[in-house]
Amino acid sequence: MFKGIVEEIGMISNIDVKDSILNLTIKAKKVFENLKVGDSIAVDGVCQTVTSIKDHSFTVQAVAETLKRTNFQVYEIATQVNLERALTLNDRIDGHLVQGHVDDIGKVHDFKKSEDENILYIKFPPNLSKFLAFKGSICVNGVSLTIMDLQSDFFGVALIPYTLKFTNLGKLKKDNLVNLEIDLIARYLERMLNEKNNEAKFDWLKERNFI
Repeated sequence: MFKGIVEEIGMISNIDVKDSILNLTIKAKKVFENLKVGDSIAVDGVCQTVTSIKDHSFTVQAVAETLKRTNFQVYEIATQVNLERALTLNDRIDGHLVQGHVDDIGKVHDFKKSEDENILYIKFPPNLSKFLAFKGSICVNGVSLTIMDLQSDFFGVALIPYTLKFTNLGKLKKDNLVNLEIDLIARYLERMLNEKNNEAKFDWLKERNFI
């Protein structure tokens, strides 16, 4: 489990494919504190397992399903990636609860930068539409953000200067691919409402101001 607060930007130093497994070696600094083989780490919001550590670099392995659903498919040497170690029980949750289970890939629709505000617009696939809400949470490349504009096929999020500087979102360009993970609560609410007695469950949730 993660909180969507990036700890540092790492850089891919090696890419190797063996038996349909993608091995990514990533250079980093800060996340090495207490990091060990077997630990979970979010790479651009994708939960990965550290398989080896050497010389301020660590390696993770991605299977075909991960490549299909994430921007790992376009990674190259020197690609910058957002890194976050898994939560511990005594951590504060400054963003929102994130599983590291990316739901689909989005594409940068527009990026409006000015002295007053920086708005990133991302086009999302139709299957995610029912999970998105105005002022709801969304995880983009592992960054916890709030939707401030929602249209039929794209949403907008405001990025503060800190986010632009300390995550890879500030370097995004039109048509770049990003990893999207919907809000955990939205996922389970949708499952509940799709089961039997939908109307009764909807009323129960509405009465308690969940929806």
